[in-house]
Amino acid sequence: MGKILVIRGGAIGDFILTLPAVSLLRRDLPGACIEMLGYRPIVDLADVAGFADSVRSMEHGSLAGFFAPDTDLDNQWCDYFSGFDLVVSYLHDNNGYFRGNLERAGVKALLEGISRVDPSTGEHAACQLARVLENIALFLDDPAPVITLPSTGEAIIENGVAIHPGSGGVAKNWRLEDWIRIGEAIARHENGSQILLVTGEAEEEKHAELSAAWCSSGVSFQHAHSWPLPRLGDALSKCRLFLGHDSGISHLAAALGIPCLLLFGPTDPAVWAPANTGVEVLRSETGKMGDITYRDVISRVSAFLKCL
Repeated sequence: MGKILVIRGGAIGDFILTLPAVSLLRRDLPGACIEMLGYRPIVDLADVAGFADSVRSMEHGSLAGFFAPDTDLDNQWCDYFSGFDLVVSYLHDNNGYFRGNLERAGVKALLEGISRVDPSTGEHAACQLARVLENIALFLDDPAPVITLPSTGEAIIENGVAIHPGSGGVAKNWRLEDWIRIGEAIARHENGSQILLVTGEAEEEKHAELSAAWCSSGVSFQHAHSWPLPRLGDALSKCRLFLGHDSGISHLAAALGIPCLLLFGPTDPAVWAPANTGVEVLRSETGKMGDITYRDVISRVSAFLKCL
């Protein structure tokens, strides 16, 4: 098979959970040229990490016609799509417009993967996303992605503890005041180290409060706010421990091989937690993040620091 296009939208976690399927294509079809179409800057991670031979952004107005019925299709996009021997799409296409327009563009072989994982099955998300490849006799045997990134050469803390206090949903987040206490405890620990505070646009208020609290209590930390994924990945890869929730950044950290302690509440870790070794999940028995106690978390953090 000569050229394969994998189309994947979604957030960081959705993208990383799809990488085992991409790795399966790479491993079992070694002669194929793989390209990925998705949202920048997320899709750039596949390029830098070597999952794809090339990537392209799908954020172009000229692509809009492919998602509507009976429209004129952009000729350049038609030429682009028809140049692949196989297209694997994870885009939501309930009405079939995208599929029909790809066929009009000249796509001969199309596999449609799921756009949303079904948590009710209890099956790991990466396995669900790779299921579509069984149509070409490719079967996933390991749902854990492995990401290796080149060094950016930037000055980044070594052997630190990364803390990501946010996620894509408020109900999945632990109390901010306890994250502040955790950081202070790490700074005082006999095997403590600097902290890498990871935040994005969703944590604007959190990073301001955390920064102020830690600065006033003398906690040493570096702030990675809205860093590009390759830069953030390089920084995370140099950490000794990652603390976070059910989030895309947690999947990135786990795929980089960092020991992770992840706090889960309403979501099922059997489906959503990274499948990588070195990941420990602390889940609320009630499904409410507020029922995870500071004592539960600090005891596990202390155990991690003593053995690392």
